[in-house]
Amino acid sequence: MAEIAVSLVIDQLLPLLREEANLLRGVHKEFSDIKDELESIQAFLKDADKRAAAAEGVKTWVKQVREAAFRIEDIIDDYLIHVRQHPHDPGCVSLLHKIKTVIPRRRIASEIQDIKSSVREIKERSERYGFQRSFEQGSSNSRGSQNAKWHDPRAAALYVEEAEVVGYETQRDMLIDWLVKGRDERTVISVVGMGGQGKTTLTKKVFDNRNVIGHFDCRVWIIVSQSYTVEGLLRDMLLKFYKQNEEDPPKDIFQMDRGSLTDEVRNYLRLKRYVVVFDDVWSVHFWDDIEFAVIDNKNGSKIFITTRNLDVVLSCKKSSYIEVLELQPLNEQQSLELFNKKAFRFDHGGCCPKELIGIAYEIVKKCNGLPLAIVAIGGLLSAKEKNVFEWQRFSENLSLELMKDTHLVGIKEVLGLSYDDLPYSLKSCLLYFGIYPEDYEVKSKRLIRQWVAEGFVKEERGKTLEDVAEGYLTELIHRSLVQVSSVRVDGKAKGCRVHDLIRDMILEKFEDLNFCKLISEGGQSYLSGTFRRLSITTTSDDFIDRIESSHVRSILVITNEDSYLSFPRRIPTKYRWLRVLDYQFPRLLNVPKELGSLIHLKYLSLGYVTTGKIPKSIGMLQNLETLDLKATHVSELPKEISKLRKLRHLIGTGLSLIQLKDGIGEMTSLQTLRYVNLGMEGAVDVIKKLGKLKQIKDLGLLNVCREDYDILSSSINEMQHLEKLHVKSRSTDNDEFIDLNLISPPTKLRKLTLRGKLLKLPEWILELQNLVVLRLKLSCLTKDSMQSLKSLQHLLILSIGVGAYGGSHMYFQDGWFPKLKELYIGSSDELTDIIIDKGALSSIKMLQLYGLSNLKNITGIQHLEKLEVLLIRSMQVEVLQHNSPKDWNWIMEHVPLVEISRVDGKIIRNSRN
Repeated sequence: MAEIAVSLVIDQLLPLLREEANLLRGVHKEFSDIKDELESIQAFLKDADKRAAAAEGVKTWVKQVREAAFRIEDIIDDYLIHVRQHPHDPGCVSLLHKIKTVIPRRRIASEIQDIKSSVREIKERSERYGFQRSFEQGSSNSRGSQNAKWHDPRAAALYVEEAEVVGYETQRDMLIDWLVKGRDERTVISVVGMGGQGKTTLTKKVFDNRNVIGHFDCRVWIIVSQSYTVEGLLRDMLLKFYKQNEEDPPKDIFQMDRGSLTDEVRNYLRLKRYVVVFDDVWSVHFWDDIEFAVIDNKNGSKIFITTRNLDVVLSCKKSSYIEVLELQPLNEQQSLELFNKKAFRFDHGGCCPKELIGIAYEIVKKCNGLPLAIVAIGGLLSAKEKNVFEWQRFSENLSLELMKDTHLVGIKEVLGLSYDDLPYSLKSCLLYFGIYPEDYEVKSKRLIRQWVAEGFVKEERGKTLEDVAEGYLTELIHRSLVQVSSVRVDGKAKGCRVHDLIRDMILEKFEDLNFCKLISEGGQSYLSGTFRRLSITTTSDDFIDRIESSHVRSILVITNEDSYLSFPRRIPTKYRWLRVLDYQFPRLLNVPKELGSLIHLKYLSLGYVTTGKIPKSIGMLQNLETLDLKATHVSELPKEISKLRKLRHLIGTGLSLIQLKDGIGEMTSLQTLRYVNLGMEGAVDVIKKLGKLKQIKDLGLLNVCREDYDILSSSINEMQHLEKLHVKSRSTDNDEFIDLNLISPPTKLRKLTLRGKLLKLPEWILELQNLVVLRLKLSCLTKDSMQSLKSLQHLLILSIGVGAYGGSHMYFQDGWFPKLKELYIGSSDELTDIIIDKGALSSIKMLQLYGLSNLKNITGIQHLEKLEVLLIRSMQVEVLQHNSPKDWNWIMEHVPLVEISRVDGKIIRNSRN
């Protein structure tokens, strides 16, 4: 009877299955067509925002095209969820699943037809109203239309009075010295900075200096800008040279080709000491274009370049000496001085009235030291009434004023040129900074991983996606669009941010490009329209029901650490197409069990979890690349995480991998794994499998037991791509010590941290010639060990931390650690004397001594000529008494920052020079 019943059911279902099969074939075909359509639209949109701005009436049409692309992406993601996620098992389960998917497939097929119809309508509308033709005309005339709409501040910068140049006196004198006292060989001198930084103004003051004028036989100023021809540049140079000497140019100069013009310039300059200023250079190929014309006559000639892009200057290095001045924003005092000169130039004797000082400070602060903005805003306010009400209203609406006032529009346009000049792949990367709050320092690693998850980063042979993304960030920094706020020891950006005015430009782009919606306190009413990302800085979640969630691909939540938001539990059902979920600071009551439904998720960072664990469903996130749990304080991970074969970064504070021991070795894409707690039973099985992670670059291990070091050494020997290693022993007991024996130590290792007793300094450490950071703690090193460390000639940071040194004397001899920039020595009861010979630590910039309770004498600090920061903390008073007053006077005079405090925390010496 059961067999008959099953047979009847199958007979009834067969028509549905045949229908499902026909529908599936149709959906596959339509899916392929719509993907091709998306590729065409995306190619069109690459430069659409810039060109649409130059073609009146086209902006709305481009916005419709972009929203059509979003709808296609939504359909593709829906297809991947509902069509590809079905079991491959034979039998009734598979049969029933196929039946269940008929309805979603019908809906997807209908949506595909709907979007194809919409695309046809957009195309017909473009032909009907001539949008495409206008768009193409706008493309060819974009530069001209921009110039027609705004006055280039560069022209005004050439005529600024000397008295109005503020804040760059030191830089001006240095540039003059480079010009008149430099080497005989041709030298390229460059001023680099963001748009509006004052490059042209400063250079013009140097160019017109009497010492510069008298030093050179001939000098010309050439404005290059974005659009130039080599022939035009060379011809312009020749005409200005001849005019300067009141000579007639060759009659056929306008018929000469590039080769003839190059020869003519070389011949003219052959016996002359010359300086040529090329103002506003954008192209990295510029030097290739003019290099052979500007002859190196070994006569002290100079090429002077102003640019927003550091790479323009670096490209000259292959065949010429270079000197680079990177302009920094004006400080607070300089900004106020410049503002007052512009705002009160005709009244109040050039001084700000008392009642306006506070408001003036607020206005200037928003300019973030950018001279162009300070001058423009000061000039505008000079024509306004000088009363508190008028100025307060202006300050509160400054962002709106920048967009509407004709005097200030030039600021936006100047900054916009830098955005327009970016390659398409970098535009989204720059816009991403707007997702973060104003003045927020973004950690570069976090940013890079998010760019990768968003799909902004394109593969390059021989590089990881993270390496490519780091190159993107470097280029944005070199283009003066991103500011470095903190630096790693290797000189690369650790943290970065964008100027407030750059951010204002980005936020305006958000609306035009549907890039992101910012949800802040009191700003939740503007939630209409399509947008791809949510940036949430409010502790209220009233907005959740007013968002068209199907379009959202990324959510960033930054609130204070004590806040609770309830909406995260709704994310898995409401935002099923997410790629990035960055939930940094707020507390989570628990992690939603349905987390696994976010199958497109690539980046997941969670805040502190009050109760509960990471759900098993996380194993369904097959596309996950970054899992950041360091803020959660969750330690135990479900075994299902080992299914995440695309995971590249697994980050926590004390992760237990015991549940993953059978699968951790299969997670071969891992590049970052930290910090893993190995101080529990069964950890040896995990350690054995770590050797299979051959792509690992960053490994952090905690509480390693003495008996496990042999196996751990074998595993680390297999990690030849390892760049960072952190190992902490289980305890400080006499029978516990770090006993790593690396027969084949990873040659790429750059940062090493060992926290635990060492019987002796491992010999393999001395083989690490790429090592730049070494941190030791609780090591009980001897004098002989310090003698051995001196062979690490490339060290930049050395930290001899708590209990790391057991000797009474620490002696740095002539020639030791020539590249070391930072030295930390701390918490030793035995150390009584520190002696520094002249010639030792010759590059040191930071020296910190702390917790040295028995230190009696420090000798030789006066030899550290490059020392910038000296911190001596938690010390006995005797250490000061044993050093001569002359030594301390030298330190206080020559070291910019000196701070000395006693054991009780009281500061007894503090100087900032």
